[in-house]
Amino acid sequence: MKIDLEICVLAAGKGTRMKTSVPKMLQTVAGRPLIEHVISTAKQLSPAAIHLVVGEDASAMRALFAEQADLTWAKQSEQLGTGHAVMQALPGLNADSATLILLGDVPLIQTETLERLISCDADIAVLTVNLDAPTGYGRITRDAEGLVTGIVEEKDATPAERDITEVNSGLFFIGPGLLPGLLAKLTNDNQQGEFYLTDIVAHAVAQGLSVKTVNIADAEEVGGINDLVQLAVAERYFQRRQAKALMRAGVRILDPDRVDIRGAVTFDEDVIIDVNAVIEGPAHFGAGVMIEAHSVIKNSRIGPGSVIKAHSNLDGAILGEGCQVGPYARLRPGADLSDGVSIGNFVEVKKTVMGPGSKASHLSYLGDAVIGAEVNIGAGTITCNYDGVNKWQTVLEDGVFIGSNTALVAPVTVEKDATVGAGSTITGRVPQSSLGIARGKQRNIEGWPRPEKITDAAGLVKKQISPKDGA
Repeated sequence: MKIDLEICVLAAGKGTRMKTSVPKMLQTVAGRPLIEHVISTAKQLSPAAIHLVVGEDASAMRALFAEQADLTWAKQSEQLGTGHAVMQALPGLNADSATLILLGDVPLIQTETLERLISCDADIAVLTVNLDAPTGYGRITRDAEGLVTGIVEEKDATPAERDITEVNSGLFFIGPGLLPGLLAKLTNDNQQGEFYLTDIVAHAVAQGLSVKTVNIADAEEVGGINDLVQLAVAERYFQRRQAKALMRAGVRILDPDRVDIRGAVTFDEDVIIDVNAVIEGPAHFGAGVMIEAHSVIKNSRIGPGSVIKAHSNLDGAILGEGCQVGPYARLRPGADLSDGVSIGNFVEVKKTVMGPGSKASHLSYLGDAVIGAEVNIGAGTITCNYDGVNKWQTVLEDGVFIGSNTALVAPVTVEKDATVGAGSTITGRVPQSSLGIARGKQRNIEGWPRPEKITDAAGLVKKQISPKDGA
């Protein structure tokens, strides 16, 4: 039977142990804020409402979710415990609904795990995990028959209770209509002087309500993040988990411990990713793409069969089918490569469209250009697109051949099948099928002596002299 479910996310923690200016909930795992992971997972359960309990200054978090009008907000001005936090959301909750309690700093919880929790046949369900070293966690207490009797926080636990290895993850499911009455029974009579949400378990048992645990094997899935060390652990765990899912879906990752994939990234079949690649979405990779070692690819679409060679950097690029980029190439926003384009080592491309089969194999800068099909661009070519104020366009039509060490001073057009001689500075139109040459006249000086060094007695250089030009 489907129940009406509302979700309460506790996200008011100050994160002082992070020791950074960035609020804890906005620290990122795989390129997304912690709280965004939690909200995204919560929405997979199709709840009737999601309530965020936040601290005094939540402006940055509100800005993050500015376009998500389906979220409701509650403020916890004083940090008086997890029970107190849920109390702040209570006025906005439907008293007759079931409630799922999530934590904003537990971002790696999976939808499947939460579905197990809310499907548990009990009035109260607690998500638990067994730890060999449970220090710092609340322990699950049971009677002689193994039934749950409560949760005891470590500071209030007896030595025997501290030996218990089953601990509370902080995630709870509370059956329909039960939350208001259970919260009303909470007190702050404990070592911390706080209202513990965990105390609802003992109150539920006292009322004759059923309480069960849902135990998971993977402790990292429910690991809380309180400092930068734990943040790094969470990042690696997420990346390993993501890599396994991708490999099972047909993406070959040569070393899953040395790949970072962040944000919305999709892959077709037979993609290969070499070590130390960093990929940030939104991005898509077509079938048979090869990403070589140490490449960084952001916000890009890579066509089928394309190869990104080692140490290349792509940001905002679009590649057609069968392109080659790198090694050591840089594609900036607006780089749009048609099928079969080749960009070689130490070539930078920005806001430039390149037609099918065109290539720039070495040491060039192509900015603000429209380049046709089968264009060959020699080493050292530069589109001089900036006059200090304005950006101007270079047009190279189909079949153009640009010789090495050429400067194309925009705005300029080289027409179809034209050739530009090496070492030229082109400032005007080159007509179709013509040869454009713009060089200074060479002169030779016969008998010209090279510069000489004059040394002292110790062999140290005292000065250098150069003959006058033409001497």
